[in-house]
Amino acid sequence: MSDANQFQPNITDGLQYQGLLGLVLFSTLTTMPCCVFLFINGTMLFTLRSKTVFRETSRYILLYNLLFADTLLLLHSQLMYLLAACRITLTYPVCGALTMLADLTTVISPLTLVVMCLERYVAVCYPLRHATFITIRNTGVAIIVVWAFSLLNVLIRVILLLNFPFEELQSLQMTDFCGKESIMLDPISDLYGKAYTYFLFVSAGVVIASSYIGVMIAARSASTDKASARKARNTLLLHLVQLGLSLSSTIYYPLLIAISEVLDRIIFVRIQIVIYVCIIICPRCLSSLIYGLRDQTIRPVLVYHLCCQRRR
Repeated sequence: MSDANQFQPNITDGLQYQGLLGLVLFSTLTTMPCCVFLFINGTMLFTLRSKTVFRETSRYILLYNLLFADTLLLLHSQLMYLLAACRITLTYPVCGALTMLADLTTVISPLTLVVMCLERYVAVCYPLRHATFITIRNTGVAIIVVWAFSLLNVLIRVILLLNFPFEELQSLQMTDFCGKESIMLDPISDLYGKAYTYFLFVSAGVVIASSYIGVMIAARSASTDKASARKARNTLLLHLVQLGLSLSSTIYYPLLIAISEVLDRIIFVRIQIVIYVCIIICPRCLSSLIYGLRDQTIRPVLVYHLCCQRRR
């Protein structure tokens, strides 16, 4: 915890060192791709609500929920980055609220991927019961459970955070920029955060891998549609990649801490921007975009809207 706190001011010291021009340049290098990805995500969200087939199909409803959470997290990440780059400090309550929002959306993504994998598993292994199990109502209940589980995690974090003796602080104004490491004032909160993250992603990985193995076994059965099984297998592999991309954001700060110890400040700031774009921004758009482009139903509608509704 002490190493993380010592590292906090160093993340944006290089930006200040290079002056206003460097601040504007580096902020633009992160804001431009973020705006592009927000446009793509917004178009994808609009596409998934534009036709009845998308609004009444379980896997598209789940995809909308996944994309919605990733878009919120993308907005939150860029806001926090700009606040840190401009050296704007917040109060502990405001920082805590923003951090809890990030925790909420971070948990929703892997949980939604788990539900999407189970839906594909049922579609291949139990095709006759798929229409009975996977209904609009059951999908809505699954999404509510995902959000409730995520809110429970946030509630536990808030309770642990309240155990910290804030009255001993000289001021509620933070001296460092707002981040998850700076708001975890209690060692128990830090330990809980790490344990919960490990448990969540390991459990999600086990479920996705098990679903993939189940589909592979079902594909060898003579009664299984080979094309459907192959498509489901590729979809599950994509979900596993999506889970890995979601997991990559958890190594952002530890990776920066390790790099900052061996590189010069200016070089470190430049590498930090590349890491931020690759680990934080890109995964929140690319996985859903790839999922949309490979789906034969979504692709023509998505391309139509991305091209501003101009037909060739």
